[in-house]
Amino acid sequence: MNFDLTEEHIAVRDAARDFAQNVCKPGVIERDNNQEFPAEIIKQLGELGFMGMMVDPKYGGGGMDTLSYAIAMEEISKVDASVSVCMSVNNSLVCWGLEKFGSEEQKQKYLVPLATGEKIGAFCLSEPEAGSDATSQRTTAVDMGDHYVLNGTKNWITNGSSASVYLVIAQTNPELGHKGINAFIVERGMEGFVVGAKEDKMGIRGSDTHTLLFNDVKVPKENRIGEDGFGFTFAMKTLSGGRIGIASQALGIAAGAFELATAYSKERKAFGKEISKHQAIAFKLADMATEIEAARLLVYKSARDKDMGRNFDQSSAMAKLYASKVAMEQTVEAVQIHGGYGFVKEYHVERLMRDAKITQIYEGTSEVQKIVISRNVLRD
Repeated sequence: MNFDLTEEHIAVRDAARDFAQNVCKPGVIERDNNQEFPAEIIKQLGELGFMGMMVDPKYGGGGMDTLSYAIAMEEISKVDASVSVCMSVNNSLVCWGLEKFGSEEQKQKYLVPLATGEKIGAFCLSEPEAGSDATSQRTTAVDMGDHYVLNGTKNWITNGSSASVYLVIAQTNPELGHKGINAFIVERGMEGFVVGAKEDKMGIRGSDTHTLLFNDVKVPKENRIGEDGFGFTFAMKTLSGGRIGIASQALGIAAGAFELATAYSKERKAFGKEISKHQAIAFKLADMATEIEAARLLVYKSARDKDMGRNFDQSSAMAKLYASKVAMEQTVEAVQIHGGYGFVKEYHVERLMRDAKITQIYEGTSEVQKIVISRNVLRD
């Protein structure tokens, strides 16, 4: 085993870190307060190649490995998880899904502008009654011969109002259960497609999360991804990779909070010396550093499994389960170390604590990750 990063990985890390600190950090508190989508920052991310990192260069992507993506996600997430979740959805769910399972025509038409950041993508699976239970799709897609007619509602969709390309999961043959589900490419502006209300969220407030409505939307047959009935498999395989992105985001949130807490502890004095020299705080920092490093190794292991072509269902679920737990616990500790200052927006850690919670919920709750893990460890 080699735990050293390559020169390429270090270059990616340094570029992402520089972008996060110099471009994302200015104005991040104001964007959070105002629920402002970071459109200009996302555009710059695309120009730098961070919106299609793993996509083959022939489709406009960076041709990088999953580990490079995880490293970049960590650095961006240290500063602004609203930016990184947009980056994650575009890379992990939309671009990867299209490149892996889309037709050549779909790749040329949709993947190229998505990989270059010219357009933003959204992944539409969750519904009012189908979050963790992805088999219970109420959105329907009726086969009309040369097209499908789409009806239904999708909830909690990241990039809901900023995306141009939407991957929508819908039920075509209810009698077949999950084998009757399909995945479709829906374009913004199609008649009957309405972007609904924006959610007023606790965290990642700069990310635009919306309800989407489909009212007799005509989707061309060529916009179906894969064979008839492939939609559920498409969603599950795509989400396995998505877990790596969110695990990396959770890792970044925890690491960002740790860096802020460490710096603050060296400046703040109590009882005549810096609080970092008090054992109560020093031991907190020791625990934080240890758990964050353990999470990082799990995240890197899952990325490596994916890059090596191995099954990464279990390792990605473990990475997301643990990293999201660490993010929640260590951001709380960071607030505690800051004391009263941690409870005000100026010091950033209260925002990181609010952002951390969603990593235990979206792209598969912690409970769902335990289902995935237990099924794998109990398989004979």
